[in-house]
Amino acid sequence: MPDLVERNQLIEANLPLVGYIARKEHAAANHLPLEDLAGAGALALVKAADTFDPSRGVPFGAYARQLITFAIKEEMRSMDWATRGVRQRIKKVTEMREQLSASLGRTVTAEEISDTLGMALDEVQDALQSTSKVIDLEGSAAYQVHAVVALPEESAVMSDRRDVLQRALDALPERMRVIVQGVYIEERPVKDIAEELGVTHGAISQQRGEAIRLLRDAMEKFHLDSDAEPTSTLSPATRRDYLARVAKSRYASAD
Repeated sequence: MPDLVERNQLIEANLPLVGYIARKEHAAANHLPLEDLAGAGALALVKAADTFDPSRGVPFGAYARQLITFAIKEEMRSMDWATRGVRQRIKKVTEMREQLSASLGRTVTAEEISDTLGMALDEVQDALQSTSKVIDLEGSAAYQVHAVVALPEESAVMSDRRDVLQRALDALPERMRVIVQGVYIEERPVKDIAEELGVTHGAISQQRGEAIRLLRDAMEKFHLDSDAEPTSTLSPATRRDYLARVAKSRYASAD
């Protein structure tokens, strides 16, 4: 961690980066307050300055950019109103609109989309009106390209993040690991996972939420080297045992 003078210099020198990233992300969701996104990014910049370790060989700008971008996207996600079902309906409607427009060579009407999909007209109209207000955090082409084609100085940060995340996932209690893999990696319906495990839909949601909190705690500790307050609601002993499993896996591989 840099001393106080160096820390403040890093923050002041990189404040324009916060504004740049906030404006870029805001362009895809201009119904959200730019000030809120910039505020989340500024807090992430301070966190980056507090946790920066130059011995890792990663430039501060690349390290800060990762944290700022993640924080702003998390802020956008927290302010986004759309449920997964709403997103799926919007995606289905917009894809059909593009397909019909391409085949007919003209702009299609909501009625034509409704007839083709067999979807109620009011649902189609709502979906079309909502397209500009839904944040596509994972599916946008720009985000996918950035995730795959990292700048050279960012590759070490991304590689470390992927490594920690995989080890944190592997260290989860078995049921939590099955749920996270089923929902987020295999994209299976929660109903199917609940039936397979013999539990209720609510139990799956509860376990999934706790698993995400454990993963977040592991990322804070082993990727960001942060002593942030734990988000997990499990007992301190259970959380400590989990983090110990992550640490054992991570540091054993370095021997």
